[in-house]
Amino acid sequence: MGNFLATVEKVNGAVNSFVWGLPMLILLVGTGILMTMLTKFYQVSHFKLWVKSTIGGIFKDKHVTAHTEKDDMQISQFQSLCTALAATIGTGNIAGVAAAILSGGPGAIFWMWVVAFFGMMTNFSENVLGIYYRRRNEKNEWSGGAMYYLKDGLGSKKGCAELGAFLAVMFSIFCVLASFGIGNMSQINSIAVNMNSAFGVPYIITGVILMVLAGLVIVGGLKRIASVTERLVPFMAIIYLICSIVIVIINFDKVGAVFVSIFKGAFGMRAVGGGIVGSGVAYALQWGMKRGVFSNEAGLGSSVMVHSASNVREPVVQGMWGIFEVFADTIVVCTLTAFAVLSSGLVNLETGEVISDAVSTALVAEAFSTVYGSAGSAFIAIAILFFAFSTVLGWSQYGKKGFEYLFGTKATKLYQIIFVVFILIGATMDLSLAWDLSDTFNGMMAIPNLIGVIALSGTVMKITQNYIDRKVRGKNVKPMLSSIEEIQDLHEQELSS
Repeated sequence: MGNFLATVEKVNGAVNSFVWGLPMLILLVGTGILMTMLTKFYQVSHFKLWVKSTIGGIFKDKHVTAHTEKDDMQISQFQSLCTALAATIGTGNIAGVAAAILSGGPGAIFWMWVVAFFGMMTNFSENVLGIYYRRRNEKNEWSGGAMYYLKDGLGSKKGCAELGAFLAVMFSIFCVLASFGIGNMSQINSIAVNMNSAFGVPYIITGVILMVLAGLVIVGGLKRIASVTERLVPFMAIIYLICSIVIVIINFDKVGAVFVSIFKGAFGMRAVGGGIVGSGVAYALQWGMKRGVFSNEAGLGSSVMVHSASNVREPVVQGMWGIFEVFADTIVVCTLTAFAVLSSGLVNLETGEVISDAVSTALVAEAFSTVYGSAGSAFIAIAILFFAFSTVLGWSQYGKKGFEYLFGTKATKLYQIIFVVFILIGATMDLSLAWDLSDTFNGMMAIPNLIGVIALSGTVMKITQNYIDRKVRGKNVKPMLSSIEEIQDLHEQELSS
């Protein structure tokens, strides 16, 4: 058994290195650059529009937050955002940022920003395609995601029917596998370890409690998940942001030095930890990109599955929520985590060397402890609890949709039961190999998804231009709302009423 596990670990290590190597990261960022160019830097040129349509709409447009009727299986735009953020704002925003700094130095944070900037348009494109190619399932729920725009979008191109269908199946398989790893056991294990070290709670107790709580939410379906996340995500994010901002304010005299360290580390003006400059740049770039992608998941095709369940009619509107999702996750939350760590005195801002012996989550906990004392470590443990648990809720929906595509709507109840049982397993076992396998499957989701986004980039561009012509320039043109004629006609009637 030991030899078998060693072989699996060795093979997975090789696959993981390929999947998350520099070529793959370049493909991810390159797709974002392509979509940014095709949409004429939409995230900048229409900054006011997407801010007004997303966070601004929460306070001014009742349709953004309005709940649907009990028998209506759609969720609101705000609920779709919160459920997507529930899956992305997780341990990556704490442990992931710390790992980037430890391995790539302060310069890694700059490359996280770069990934986020272009990732906004990758996420935008995924959501536009998700809404445009979605359809209703047997329960009258919206079903959308990479599997549908691969099969129906890419598959509609000449000679690509079999390729589109094959990639749709592969994406769904990788999605289901990743949901048990990075979306379940790995997150639960992080909670159990932190609760044990901070409060002495036995692993089995944490596992049982979380299994029961998650079961009550997950088995209730998307509307119950969305109902929980729209309350949990804003609460946990605001509390965490406030505590991080307090640290930055207290260490405000170091903010300038932090910026200098980030930019110099990114371009090799300083070596990472006193190492070779060229090597420092490579580490900063690779770790910054890698952790950035893991944090906001732009390009993986994951969050589009819940964005597609929104009651929105315009694909571009949900695309703008995708822009805001990446902005909130990486530009706001990850940046504040990084500044809290870098300004705490635990990192030598001249060399980029981490002075503390703490790693991963413990480094962030120590940074918080410099201001809040022993309560800092307890707060991070609780933050991990909320962040990771919400990630589990979000990923349960992703895995369910992948399972639904493979085995049909009726089979999803089986998936939900198995998913909940794996929560207990995740809390009580050593998951070092599971983490590595999760990284691999998570990354392999991106390959078919990015093929679909690139192949359908022209469609995204046309839909976006159509929306701008109608909503910004006031042109009287037929809207592009769905690839399915019946849904297109229905949405047109709803928009005109």
